[in-house]
Amino acid sequence: MLELTNLDASYGFLQVLWDVSLHVDDGEFVGLIGPNGAGKSTTLKTIAGLLTPKGGKVLFKGKSMNAVPAHRTTQMGISYISEDLNLFVDMSVRENLLMGAYTVKDPERQLETLDFVFELFPRLEERKGQRAGTMSGGERKMLAIARGMMSNPELLLVDEPSLGLAPHLVTDVFNSLKRLQEAGVTLMLVEQRVNATLEITDRAYVLEQGKIVMEGPSSELIENKHIKDAYLGI
Repeated sequence: MLELTNLDASYGFLQVLWDVSLHVDDGEFVGLIGPNGAGKSTTLKTIAGLLTPKGGKVLFKGKSMNAVPAHRTTQMGISYISEDLNLFVDMSVRENLLMGAYTVKDPERQLETLDFVFELFPRLEERKGQRAGTMSGGERKMLAIARGMMSNPELLLVDEPSLGLAPHLVTDVFNSLKRLQEAGVTLMLVEQRVNATLEITDRAYVLEQGKIVMEGPSSELIENKHIKDAYLGI
């Protein structure tokens, strides 16, 4: 579904990614882990069209995404959920969700997707009339993920969903992501909590200093000595 080949990316003169190659297959849940500043979020932003690659290729379902702007990537089936969430805090849960469906022109399809999202996230249905700004941190994360689902994406990019959350709320959010995969969504997750990421993903890539240094099944990486020493404190 997604393939990055020899990807380079930069912010102006500051290069952040060097020769990054990875792939995400249909139905997979893939993690991208590594230290702060390694370029993980930059990778997602480049896939989502928020940054233009300096070199290499981004392919989605065989089509080049190198020059596709962010609003077009959404229309093509990619949904990006940033760590900032960008919710409309003075709007209700339901209104926020419907804003996520702005690329879906059929009102009936919007409501069908809304029902699907409420089935996946029953807590949001219970609070559908509540203002987003009055919700807990974990509920706001769930709302951001659910709003990303409203465009009916084939690929969901999720950036640091555990940021700022208490451990029990992190578990709720991660369980929600796993439910999305079980519902047929393909996911790519950037996350600082390495152990939790490797427990729920199928495969993972390790990004350090802008380069992929390791990849493999998550069940194998969690037993890797470098991963244990560098990220798990074992």
